[in-house]
Amino acid sequence: MTTTAQRKLGPASLTVVTWIIAILFVFPLIWMVITSFKQEADAYTDPPKLFFTPTLSQFASIFERGFLPYLGNSAFVTVISTLIVLAFAVPAAYALSLAPVPKTSNVLGFFLSTKMLPIVAAIIPLYVISQKAQLLDNVWALIILYTAMNLPLAIWMMRSFFLEVPTEMIEAGRVDGAQLPTLLYRVILPVVAPGIAATALICVIFSWTEFFYAVNLTAARAGTVPVFLVGFITSEGLYWAQLSAAALMASLPVMIVGWIAQNHLVRGLSMGAVK
Repeated sequence: MTTTAQRKLGPASLTVVTWIIAILFVFPLIWMVITSFKQEADAYTDPPKLFFTPTLSQFASIFERGFLPYLGNSAFVTVISTLIVLAFAVPAAYALSLAPVPKTSNVLGFFLSTKMLPIVAAIIPLYVISQKAQLLDNVWALIILYTAMNLPLAIWMMRSFFLEVPTEMIEAGRVDGAQLPTLLYRVILPVVAPGIAATALICVIFSWTEFFYAVNLTAARAGTVPVFLVGFITSEGLYWAQLSAAALMASLPVMIVGWIAQNHLVRGLSMGAVK
């Protein structure tokens, strides 16, 4: 009896601990959602109010403050930069995995080294270049920078996915007379599609949430959602309810995309984990 009880208690305890950890991780998001439906007076109470009359006034005030242009800028920059990254990363990953070029390790080391430079160390030359190129407060400056920021990571990730493609499939395609474009887009890409989806989602998250470049290189016309959120930090203090509502609206697109692509994300990140 004691042994049976211990066997049942073990999984039950693990389940309880897992739920506690999950709640701790999700609690800030839950609290943000709750606060977004409060009035500002209710958001400042100490201790916090758990029972209140929900309101949508904070969301209305966000749109009155011009949230949609910032949302449109973020969406445009994120989508275009991610598509450009994938367009460059797919052939590069193919060349570095299934058709290795000379000094592949040096190329990969160079890509990795580009992620080691702190972005704050490059902001002054980037600002000067953007100014000379008349790209200040322009969404294309962010597209170029986000493409350069995400491309090394995308190549590294997609190379590992391409390495999982069976060589027999490639040889069979070549025997059937498939040229490189056909081989790449008809044979290889369907196999690594989950990995491409995972890479794209990570690029989307990094581009959508990037703040440093956006706040230093944009102003009124090309500001993104993170820049919009800074507007709630004033000398009078923080508007917690409005800030929570804005943060919720800023998080929703990424959460929706992640929810839709979760199966591809799990499959993509687990490629190569089990032989």
